[in-house]
Amino acid sequence: MKRLFLMLLITVTASCFANAQQTQLLQKISVEWQLQQNDYPQKGQFTAAFVFKNNSNGTVNLQDWELFFSYPREIMSITTANANAKAHGGEFRQLNFINGKATLAAGKSLTVSYVAKGKSMNLTDAPSGLYWVAKNNAQTIVNITDLKINLGEKHEQTLMKQVAASAFAKNASVSALPANQVVKILPKPVSYKENAGTFNLSAVTKLVFDSVFAQEAALFNQELKALLGKTVTEATSAQSNYIQLKLVRGLATEHYQLSVSKDRVLISASSASGIFYGLQSLKMLMPPTTWAKKQQQISIQTAEVEDAPRFAYRSFMLDVARNFQSKAEILKLLDLLALYKINTFHFHLNDDEGWRIEIKDLPELTQVGGRRGHTLNDADNLKPAYGSGPDVAKAPGSGYYTQQDFIEILKYAKQRHITVIPELETPGHARAAIKAMDNRYRSLMSQGKPDAARQYLLRDTLDQSVYRSVQGFNDNVMNIALPSTYNFISKVVDEMAEMYRLAGATLKTVHLGGDEVPKGVWEKSPAIAKLMQQEKIATYDDLWYYYIGKASKLLKAKNLQMAGWEEIAMRKVNTADGKSTYIANPDFVNENFQVYVWNNVWGGGNDDLSYRLANAGYNVVLSAVTNYYFDLAYNQSANEPGLYWGGYVDTDKAFYFSPFDYYKTATEDASGKALTKGVFNGKERLTEKGKQHIVGIQSQLWSEKVVGAAAMEYILLPKLLGYAERAWTAEPAWSTETDSVKSWSYYVKDWNQFANLLGQRELPRLLYYADGFKFRVPPPGVVVKDGKVSANVQFPGLIVKYTTNGSEPTLRSKTYTAPVQQPLEIKLKVFVGELGSKTVSIKRQ
Repeated sequence: MKRLFLMLLITVTASCFANAQQTQLLQKISVEWQLQQNDYPQKGQFTAAFVFKNNSNGTVNLQDWELFFSYPREIMSITTANANAKAHGGEFRQLNFINGKATLAAGKSLTVSYVAKGKSMNLTDAPSGLYWVAKNNAQTIVNITDLKINLGEKHEQTLMKQVAASAFAKNASVSALPANQVVKILPKPVSYKENAGTFNLSAVTKLVFDSVFAQEAALFNQELKALLGKTVTEATSAQSNYIQLKLVRGLATEHYQLSVSKDRVLISASSASGIFYGLQSLKMLMPPTTWAKKQQQISIQTAEVEDAPRFAYRSFMLDVARNFQSKAEILKLLDLLALYKINTFHFHLNDDEGWRIEIKDLPELTQVGGRRGHTLNDADNLKPAYGSGPDVAKAPGSGYYTQQDFIEILKYAKQRHITVIPELETPGHARAAIKAMDNRYRSLMSQGKPDAARQYLLRDTLDQSVYRSVQGFNDNVMNIALPSTYNFISKVVDEMAEMYRLAGATLKTVHLGGDEVPKGVWEKSPAIAKLMQQEKIATYDDLWYYYIGKASKLLKAKNLQMAGWEEIAMRKVNTADGKSTYIANPDFVNENFQVYVWNNVWGGGNDDLSYRLANAGYNVVLSAVTNYYFDLAYNQSANEPGLYWGGYVDTDKAFYFSPFDYYKTATEDASGKALTKGVFNGKERLTEKGKQHIVGIQSQLWSEKVVGAAAMEYILLPKLLGYAERAWTAEPAWSTETDSVKSWSYYVKDWNQFANLLGQRELPRLLYYADGFKFRVPPPGVVVKDGKVSANVQFPGLIVKYTTNGSEPTLRSKTYTAPVQQPLEIKLKVFVGELGSKTVSIKRQ
């Protein structure tokens, strides 16, 4: 027996030593991902490869390891016969190496080539979050931290030249304006008259206010403390050198008047929100560098301003489920929204890949649903997604807001006149919640408590339905026949409402998601079959209306408005030719739903969906993917991050959206090509009745590919400023003018004004405001003509630096002022302060 034990001990020790040795060698394996060819071997497919190089001095047996990673494309086949691929739902992928085909000697490389569906155009399409797991010990994990992405020089150069030339043509319509001709407030106010001189704000300035504006005065004084080093004196009256917040009667909510003279500032409003927005405009009249360091004195431009918003509902949605953002970053974001007069924050708190808010009676939601890391069964945490990797303790894959965090966020938002609308995704996009409640179920069943175990269960354990969601999941939809599903929704909403109460806020609207429930769901669920029999539900499609009605009643019983994506207002009907289509569902038109309509992909068939629902009487929030999905890439450049399934969204698209006639300003399809004439023929137009049901506009930032705060700020800014302008500012002349030539001239003038404001003031301000933002600096437009390189900028006021020796441009490089004789290679970069754009590199052919 002792001998057997000793032999076993020796075997285990040897195995551990070999594992440790291989782990050390594996850490010296470099990995490169290469894009090979799009539309090959046939259209709608592409080829790519992983190249593994052994940089160690020993032999590595890759067949002893499994490679896991996130990847947004479906691998159809491995063409090199040395590995095989496996999908684990969503984007989670696995690569196994074949025995005898994957032994990698020192200094040697191994290529694994494959065919995948779709196309691969930019760096966002590459794999991410790669790591090795030992086959004989799943606890032995090696992260790959330096994946090289190789999209191919020809691919990158071709797209770079096309994008640079397109940008040059667009930028040609803007020109630098003198500073005194730039309206210095964003969004543009109803009226603005700039006068000569400045009001000099300093520590001796008095702050005078009516008592109803005490909160706004206190918050502004704290901001002044950060700028001046101390608060200013609050007083009941003053003769000169004062800022006064005055209550007047008769102005609409959010309406304000701002008067800045050399000896005083007067902000008048009938509402606290009006005073708050007047203060935001006052801050914009301060020099952009005011926030760079402590000031002895701040010179504020004298002006007369009258202002009120076009839409009462101006919202921004942030998805923190796919990739988490810290509480500190959320507070910083709220400061940004407040500055640009955005009054609603739509907080997307859960999805398939994460649950981000503490519910004390259901701790599994954050213990399981709030953590991602290596697993193949989701028993104790969710699988990796979107490059989050194997570590369950690592953000942004893992993370959540405690109830105290959320209460602090609510208080912070309320101070800044921002309403927070929480989104609880149901019944689809609910995988994180389902897996968390499965964990709870197993735990309580093992304790002999079956009733408690089933109390919040979200799936029918006997369900054999087969389906696949858009994101690639087959287990992400709540079962709507179970009473426990509604117990769950009620419990979460009740705890959320209590957090609002503790924050001194009122929960009025809950967004229940309601989108992208896949075909096939529930069809083999015994619980669903029983429900259909009891409730005389004829078809599986009709289950949807049952759920919407039941969820609506649940919220209505709690005095809450139901909100959701467009599907909550739609009904499927059969057409005369045997096909099916979707119409505005007459069943719920009088239920006061707030419907967020995102799907208007030009030429996709639902171009007019927003208008159809509004005309039918639904309260619609325009959430157009074509203009306001900020996770879409700025342009087609291979090195520009972002998705592109719905098109490309730059700042100008957010700016030129025309809410009441968005066909008029539609310019290009999802591939970035000009729209064909007549694409909107037969599409429904917005009626006068429909206009009354357009509640407002919302911009969205989905976070599948937004990893961390810097990535969020880059993809968000300056797009958000274009959105803010359109949500607040009065309808522009170019939107209503029927003469196309006049309309274009009006637009060019407006865009030039806006572009100058961004280049001369707002982007420089954002370098420092709220501790500074890492916004995207737009690269230069560049063309080569007659042997000379010409460049321009999207926003006048920005500077272009260039080099001709192959080095990266810096602030010390030459400044572009006129066309340059084309060298073998020229690199150009735009700067705002020390923050630079991506480099445009043009090589001589």
